[in-house]
Amino acid sequence: MHDTVAHMPNYICATCGTQFADSIAPLPRCPICEDERQYIGWNGQAWTTMHELQQTRINIIETPEPGLASIFTEPGFAISQRAYLIQTPAGNVLWDCISLIDDATIEAMRALGGVSAIAISHPHFYSSMVEWSHALGHIPVYLHADDATHVMRTDDVLRYWRGEQREVLPGVNLIRCGGHFAGSAVLHWAAGAEGRGVLLTGDSIYVVQDRRYVSFMRSYPNLIPLPARDVQRIVAAVQPYPFDRLYSSWQGRIVALGAKASVIHSAERYIAAIA
Repeated sequence: MHDTVAHMPNYICATCGTQFADSIAPLPRCPICEDERQYIGWNGQAWTTMHELQQTRINIIETPEPGLASIFTEPGFAISQRAYLIQTPAGNVLWDCISLIDDATIEAMRALGGVSAIAISHPHFYSSMVEWSHALGHIPVYLHADDATHVMRTDDVLRYWRGEQREVLPGVNLIRCGGHFAGSAVLHWAAGAEGRGVLLTGDSIYVVQDRRYVSFMRSYPNLIPLPARDVQRIVAAVQPYPFDRLYSSWQGRIVALGAKASVIHSAERYIAAIA
């Protein structure tokens, strides 16, 4: 009889949803939550594991438009963002991550054509990105090198890109905007919105309650604004790309039509207000 090798768990912060490197015990603090852009839970630092999440939650998949699926966890966990699967003839790209992955989600991804690559907008959505990659065949995970110090679980699947733009697959491009984080990025999907273009924005460009508009913040939970120069940089970064629809990462946060004009007008309104 062979001895069973005990594997140390990869603890997950219950407040921000970030999965950490394996350890005998969780860290006393979460560096992501201690940063001014996030927050420590009101009841103090708390941790969970993938196994515990799998016992109490499931992932739901919806189709907001042809060629695009959204994936989210119920009941909600941590900051309750959504991931998106962009389907293209050259392969599929998972945009951003959520903490929970299970057998049902893996099978659903396979049924949608599999996943060729994962692309991440910023550290708050790193979540369980390494676990997702391993479960989907050790596929590459693209994140901007400017945010490398925020990675809590390193792995060979991580691909740190540099500069202002990176093609993930034909017609699917990462664009560095900065602002929220130094390496904050958005994803342009040229074939989306019936060929008029879609922008998936993470937290770089956030659709507000009045969905005709968007906004821009250094910290959303702590209401720390960005200076005008950072907002201008974000708009300049996406200006060369055509897009008529925009998705940020929460339910219903969509600018369905005229999204590019909305970003430009919203930036003008924001800069006028802080001036």
